[in-house]
Amino acid sequence: MSTRTKNILTWIVTFVIMLIICLPGLWIILSAFRTNGEILTKPAIWIPQNLTLDNFRAIFGYGENVVGIPVASYFRNSLVISVTSTFVAVLIGMTGGYAFARYTFPGKAATFLWLMLSRTVPGIALSLPLFIIWSRMGIIDTQFGVILVYTAINVPFTIWLTEGFFRQVPRDLNEAAQIDGCTPWQAFWKIEFPLAKSGIASAGIFAFLTSWNEYALASQLTRSTDSKTLPVGLMDFTAQFTIDWAGMCAMAVIIIVPALILTFLVQKHLIAGLTFGGVKG
Repeated sequence: MSTRTKNILTWIVTFVIMLIICLPGLWIILSAFRTNGEILTKPAIWIPQNLTLDNFRAIFGYGENVVGIPVASYFRNSLVISVTSTFVAVLIGMTGGYAFARYTFPGKAATFLWLMLSRTVPGIALSLPLFIIWSRMGIIDTQFGVILVYTAINVPFTIWLTEGFFRQVPRDLNEAAQIDGCTPWQAFWKIEFPLAKSGIASAGIFAFLTSWNEYALASQLTRSTDSKTLPVGLMDFTAQFTIDWAGMCAMAVIIIVPALILTFLVQKHLIAGLTFGGVKG
């Protein structure tokens, strides 16, 4: 078999696998633009016959069949919680990663191992203790409570990722900058930070996506429209005997689109972060 034939077969197999992986997402997107009747039709209609924007109008309070679900409030909550927790997690993770990469201190290895082991605990296992502690602190059903949880979840990963990038930045660059008159702070921001920005950006992307898509903990810690996020708000489309599949799919698209846009905008940094494409010392 020639090399060209192997390449063609590889592309075909890859395309088929990716098509299977993307099929559920494609089904959700198509279902967001059709009626409940067409979604529930048996046998299933794969190609929509009549595309409509009525589902999106309904969940935002327009059109004839208005859905009484505060999607705009859920979107605002998700945005505030995700952006804030990502910013704080990246700030703490960046400083922590730099400290682990550049300095030696007692218990360094044990502390780093403890941080990494904390990532092995499933989020759902923390729901009960967090609920009890947050209840006693009075921060159940608040944006602050959810931000605090997401920050704690994302910090270990951001420390691990940024530590790897800062470790690949040669120490000589920092020392040379200080010899030329820079303070340690200026050497960090002007020399080391730009070289490690791919790792920091990819850490921020992962932290944002984790906060944006998380459901298990948010469903336990939020109750009202003041704190509910979009994934939790999806359950508002379910009733005792019926499910508004069209509205749920429309809201799912609203959840998916910002994440896709962010990923495409910063895909260069994301790929660099996944491959640890930093500077080699």
